[in-house]
Amino acid sequence: MLPSTAQLYGRLADALSNSWRVQARPEQREPSGDRWSTWLILAGRGWGKTRTGCEWIHGHAVAGTAHRIALVAPTAADVRDVLIEGPSGFLQIASNSTRPTWEPSKHRLTWPNGVEASAFSAEEPERLRGPQHDLAYCDELATWKHPEALDMLNFGLRVGIRPRKLITTTPKPSKLLKAIIADPTTVITRGATTDNAKNLAPGFMDGILRKYGGTRLGRQEIDGELLLDVPNALWQLDWLDRDRVAKAPELERVVVAIDPAVTSGEDADETGIIVAGVVGDHAYVLEDSSGKYQPHEWAQRAIGLYRKHRADRVVAEVNNGGEMVASTIRMIDPNVSFKAVHASRGKVIRAEPCSALYEQSRVHHVGTFARLEDQLCSFTSDFNRGAAGYSPDRLDALVWALSELMVMAVEPVLPYFGWQTTSGTGWNGAFHTGGNNAGTPESAVYSSSPEGFRNMLYDMEEIERQRRRGW
Repeated sequence: MLPSTAQLYGRLADALSNSWRVQARPEQREPSGDRWSTWLILAGRGWGKTRTGCEWIHGHAVAGTAHRIALVAPTAADVRDVLIEGPSGFLQIASNSTRPTWEPSKHRLTWPNGVEASAFSAEEPERLRGPQHDLAYCDELATWKHPEALDMLNFGLRVGIRPRKLITTTPKPSKLLKAIIADPTTVITRGATTDNAKNLAPGFMDGILRKYGGTRLGRQEIDGELLLDVPNALWQLDWLDRDRVAKAPELERVVVAIDPAVTSGEDADETGIIVAGVVGDHAYVLEDSSGKYQPHEWAQRAIGLYRKHRADRVVAEVNNGGEMVASTIRMIDPNVSFKAVHASRGKVIRAEPCSALYEQSRVHHVGTFARLEDQLCSFTSDFNRGAAGYSPDRLDALVWALSELMVMAVEPVLPYFGWQTTSGTGWNGAFHTGGNNAGTPESAVYSSSPEGFRNMLYDMEEIERQRRRGW
C-alpha cells in the first residue's frame, strides 16, 4: 500500500529536521570559493568540531564528490571511539540508507555507493606514505605527537579534481599550526564553546566558565584562542604542556608553601598555597589551593594539605606577617614542621632559578593548574605589580616550594647552624659558609626549643643530601 500524502509530508518533515543543512550553524558549513585547499577550524571544547568534520566528509561521500578519503586522528583509539563510533561519528550521524560499513580489521569505512575512507593514526605517519586521497579530515591536530604525519598526508592528497582537507583542533601554539594559519590557501573558521551552549548539558557552561573563565587555559579551551607566549615571560606554555604528567611517582620530600596575603578584605590579594614534591632531581607540583582566605582559613587549608600529602614541612613567607604567620599555623597544629622564610631579593631574581628548572624539564605539573599557569606565563622580567593590577601570589608560593626542594642559594657546603634565644638575642640559624656573616634575611629562624633543634637538624640533613648529589 502506497503511503498517503500526509505520511509522505511527515517523512519529508522528519528528514529535513534531521538534515545537517538545517541543523548546522552558518560557521559549520563549508566555506565558499575554490581558492582554498585547507579548511581550518580553531574552536573551543564542545563547539561541534567533530560533528562538523564528520558531516563534511559524509556529505561528500554520499554525493559522490569524493572517492578516496583519509581520516586521521591523534591515535587509533581516537579514530574508532570518536570519528567512527562516537556520538558525533559517522555511524551515528548517517541515516539507515546512507550509513557506511565499518571494517575494523581493514581500518576502512565503505558507503553504499562504494566511496571508501581509510582510517589512520597520527602516531604512525609512515602508514600515510603511499596511499592517495582526494579528501581528508584531520581531527585535533594540536595533539598529534608526530607533526610529520600531516606532511605524509599532504603528499598523498594528489588525486581528483580538487584535493582538500579539513583540520579541526582546539588551538595550541605550535610551529605546525602557525604555518597552516600563514598559508594563503587556508581558510579559517573560529569559534567558542558558548556558540554551541544550547546543545550542551545544563549547568556545564556555568561551571566551566566559573572555573576557567578569564584564564589563559579558558581562553584556549573555551574561547578557541591561539595563545602565543608573552614576550620576556620567564615561563612558556610549551614547557608546561611538554612536561605535564597525570600522576606523580613516589616522592622523597613534599612541602606545602604559603605566600600569605597581608589583608583579608574584599580587595585583598590571594594567599598562595602550593604543594610540591621532589624525587631525584625532578620536582612535581601536586596541588594549587590558593585563594582569598581569612588567616585562620588559609592556615587550616595549609595544615589540611600537609596531612593529606603527608608533607615534610610547611614553608611560609613572613616578610609582612612576621610572627603572626607562625602563630596562626601553630594555633591549628602546634606540632607541624614549620619553616619561616624571608624575601630579601625581588620576585624576578627569586623566580629565575625556578624558571630555569622548568626550561630544563625538571618540573612537572600533575594535571592542570589554570590560574597558577596564567601567572607563570604572564610573569615577565620587568613585572610591575602596580601596572599588572595584582600580586602573583600563586607564583610566589610555587617559588618558595621549589626553592625549598631544589634551589640552593649558596655554595653546596655543609653550613654552620645556630638558633635564636627566646629573649630575642643571639643569631639566626643560617645556610652560610661561616665567618662573621651568620644569618641572612632568607635564613630559617630556629627557636631555642626541642622543636627548633629538630628543625635545625632536619635542614642540616637536607643540605648534606644535596651536597652528595653535587648541587
